[in-house]
Amino acid sequence: MEAIGPIDVLPLWALFILILLVVLLSVEFGYRLGKYRRSRREEEKEAPLGTMVGATLGLLAFVLAFTFGLAAQRFDTRRQVLLDEANAIGTTYLRSGMLPEGGPEVRDLLREYVAARLDAVQPGKLGEGLRRSEDIQQKIWTETENVGNKNPNSIVVGLFVQSVNQMIDLHAARMQAGTRSRIPGAIWLGLLTVAVLSLAAMGYFEGLTGTRRSLAVFAVAIAFSVVIELIADLDRPQEGVLRISQQALLDVQRSMNTTGQGH
Repeated sequence: MEAIGPIDVLPLWALFILILLVVLLSVEFGYRLGKYRRSRREEEKEAPLGTMVGATLGLLAFVLAFTFGLAAQRFDTRRQVLLDEANAIGTTYLRSGMLPEGGPEVRDLLREYVAARLDAVQPGKLGEGLRRSEDIQQKIWTETENVGNKNPNSIVVGLFVQSVNQMIDLHAARMQAGTRSRIPGAIWLGLLTVAVLSLAAMGYFEGLTGTRRSLAVFAVAIAFSVVIELIADLDRPQEGVLRISQQALLDVQRSMNTTGQGH
């Protein structure tokens, strides 16, 4: 089943609004605090403070880049595992045609398997699709055992068993990459903490120096919220705009249907 991330309780649009509000409130809090200290004539040198604010914003940029890179890397891993799985299923399908017996039954099961894998990526169908996939896997393995026991010395059967093993292993790898490898909650907490502190420091510097609120703050808030939105989108395989293309599996399905019609 899909692992639940620390911010999965919010849809992406609500997450964007929440992050935007948190950013604006952080800047406003810092601005009011700085303005209050300035009204009490508490001296604080601007140059060191500006350096510290620049350092915190640089740290925020680093944490953002690290988190985005982590999410993008896992997105690429999911895409590669999907391609590997499609190739393994296609190879298994081709080798099943050379089996001394049980080939047509295995091919029918593989067609059902591809359909189940495609259904599993549809919104709200992950659990059902995975259960169906695992049931079909068990049936394929039962057929594989029967053929292997009856033809223990066949090279063709040996190659077929190898491809079935690889297909099952890649199913597990895709499960791990697609549903369980999520950005840890500690990283999300660290990112949001650094963001609140650094943006509050930016507002504090403005308030302390007597600078009027700049409209550029809204640009910063929107830009930061967009980046967080992209990271969250990359981290949610079953939701959002950035989805892994299933074209590799669709190509395998089309090839299977064409081969089946040919027979």
